[in-house]
Amino acid sequence: MAIPVSQALGIGGYLLRQHFAGRKRYPLVLMLEPLFRCNLSCSGCGKIDYPAPVLDARLSVAECLEAAAECGAPVVTVAGGEPLMHRDIEAIVEGLLKQGRYVYLCTNGLLLDRKIDRFRPHPAFTWNIHLDGGREEHDRAVQMPGAYDIAVKAIQTAVAKGFRVNINCTLFDGADPDKVADHLDTVTALGIEGFTISPGYAYERAPNTSHFLNRQRTKELFRAIFRRGREQGRKWAFTQSSLFLDFLAGNRGFACTPWGNPARNLFGWQLPCYLLGEGYAKTYKELLETTDWSRYGTGNYEKCADCMVHSGFEPSAVLDTLAHPLQALRVAVQGPRTEGPMAPDLPLDTQRPAEDVYERVLAEQMARLTAEGRLQG
Repeated sequence: MAIPVSQALGIGGYLLRQHFAGRKRYPLVLMLEPLFRCNLSCSGCGKIDYPAPVLDARLSVAECLEAAAECGAPVVTVAGGEPLMHRDIEAIVEGLLKQGRYVYLCTNGLLLDRKIDRFRPHPAFTWNIHLDGGREEHDRAVQMPGAYDIAVKAIQTAVAKGFRVNINCTLFDGADPDKVADHLDTVTALGIEGFTISPGYAYERAPNTSHFLNRQRTKELFRAIFRRGREQGRKWAFTQSSLFLDFLAGNRGFACTPWGNPARNLFGWQLPCYLLGEGYAKTYKELLETTDWSRYGTGNYEKCADCMVHSGFEPSAVLDTLAHPLQALRVAVQGPRTEGPMAPDLPLDTQRPAEDVYERVLAEQMARLTAEGRLQG
């Protein structure tokens, strides 16, 4: 696992405390979105389809720090939108670090050269730079020629200045395993710490929903990628648990644990998860205790049928690691199995049909924020 030993021990201690306390639901990573505004319009993104007043609004520094303290997750991923467009982003990061959080700041890299000197290297702070394949694949995914070269320069700058750097790589249908393997090699050579890799989630309002992977294609793709890594002796460091990678390769069947990676944004605590917004709670406690979790997840809800994203299933893999540490160690040493039968998938025959709730939920939240004076225009 491509994280420092001190961080692994810190998170491991947190997990053991929750386990021995008998808690069945607890947070692992807070997905914090201080804003929705972005300087890219990626074809697979469902986070920027909001009216201008919503895109112009921001969470305050105090709100961000309160969310982390309330939730208590040891890790905070600061996402968006593009977080570097928030004028107080360095104060948010500094405050989270003072709370003792491990902070991953997600960015497309376009603003990093201009903003990086506002930050200082810290053992608990990591730049999480999005790079979805090689030059051609990444530029096509973000719909901006030259974006790959800017991101690579940002990686080089951050590494040279002594920062921890992780790459967030999202893969879509049609991804070529050989090109993905070459991409992982190329970026590894830049001196990064590791990769967060995941199949793209089918955001229902994404500009292009035709290129998302279904579950079978996801498993076949990741088996092919891992097979190339093993057969050719390639050395890739992933920041995810070994059992999550085994899940991507079709060797394990997990139900998602969306409360493990809760999302906090302008509207509140998003339910049921970071990827699917069907309502909002005022507090994490309310999200945890009032959400009917049985209505969501693969096999329960049509919108969740093809999801295998790390934000929903990494916590599931972590729980399985606690239950089967020797299996997790074996996969960590040997890598995911890439041949033979796959684990049975969750049946879909009793899932409830998708509901179109976007317009209603958005209208409710905009009315509330307008009444509170949070939206202008």
